[in-house]
Amino acid sequence: MVCVTSWIEISDERLRENYRALVATAGAGTAVLGVVKANAYGHGLSRCARVLAEAGAGWLGVTGVEEGLTVRAALAQTAEQPRVLVMCGLCEQDAEAMVQAELTPVVWSVEQIGWLEAAAVRLGCAQAVRVHMEIDSGMTRQGVRPGAELAGVLAALRESGRVRLEGLMTHFASAEVAGSRQTAGQRRQFEAALAQVRAAEFVPEWIHAGNTSAVDVGEVEGKGQSAELDAVAWVRRVAEGAKTLVRPGLALYGYCLPVEMEGVQAMSRLQGKVKPVMTWKAKVIGLTEVGVGDAVGYNGTYVAERPLRVALLGVGYADGLRRELSSSNARAGGWVMVQGKRAPMVGRISMNLTSVDVTGIAGMRLGDEVVVLGDGVTAEDHAGLAGTIAYEILCGVRAVEQVG
Repeated sequence: MVCVTSWIEISDERLRENYRALVATAGAGTAVLGVVKANAYGHGLSRCARVLAEAGAGWLGVTGVEEGLTVRAALAQTAEQPRVLVMCGLCEQDAEAMVQAELTPVVWSVEQIGWLEAAAVRLGCAQAVRVHMEIDSGMTRQGVRPGAELAGVLAALRESGRVRLEGLMTHFASAEVAGSRQTAGQRRQFEAALAQVRAAEFVPEWIHAGNTSAVDVGEVEGKGQSAELDAVAWVRRVAEGAKTLVRPGLALYGYCLPVEMEGVQAMSRLQGKVKPVMTWKAKVIGLTEVGVGDAVGYNGTYVAERPLRVALLGVGYADGLRRELSSSNARAGGWVMVQGKRAPMVGRISMNLTSVDVTGIAGMRLGDEVVVLGDGVTAEDHAGLAGTIAYEILCGVRAVEQVG
């Protein structure tokens, strides 16, 4: 039997509880699309898709056609068959697979409409291909801009006999910033686009905007603020009777970005209600007594100033453990959890190995398990030391397939 020295465990129950917390926070009348793109933020696409479908998710969001097909395969034997929104566009060669698998593409160009139309004709589809059109309301990433660009895409949709506009959506660049002027501008642009779509006699069935932060940020009561901070309520208002949904990802897996404030008071509505789904563990593969003056790791950046007991873990940056968590005598680094206690990393993290100080932790033995990421040491902790965000930490974990 092969010895695995680094692995992740996924809590299905926490994933279900996080989904329920999002549904409750979004409120009655707003559907919650579970974002499982990027391999479910490193948590395992097939597994998370099944758990969320069983929890009642009517929509799942994926990166591209390949992930969409993986979801379809994962749910092939289940009664639950959520809609699958392909969130990051499509290439021409993907159109046929998209149509055949009944995935719902996000589109924003005349070319994309043409590719789907041609694929539907080749496949002899009896029903129109349903698409959701993204409006570039000011993020300048993907989407069509209101005005002439949007008019061109609407004209292509009107001429199409096989592609139908089902949904209209946008994405906010600063959803975590309460009172954001950028968000206010994006809302105005989206409302203008929606008016243009309706004036062209299109009636979208779904209107949506909002990631985790858009669901999370809530106005502090009693402040008399005029800013409309509640993104979910705003979507419901502009939808004018259309169905609405939000598209949280990070909170499903137990995290939220800190709420920032731009001239208003706000609070997190999800803090304490969602918990990390992933636990990353590693095995102790060595134990060493280190004397005063001994250097630990590459380039001797950490030199013992007192006798230490050091555990060697079979995990490193090749597994996704960020090298920025390394320590020196001048700078504290990351830590792991051992028997519920912090064990600081000592020296530089190597490709496949990491040393931690377990001095004073009784009963340590070869083969013991430690928590690299999980309760007591979160993706936010890693992100703070690595100068990044929790999203990147989670997506970067390359430990073996989950076994929990």
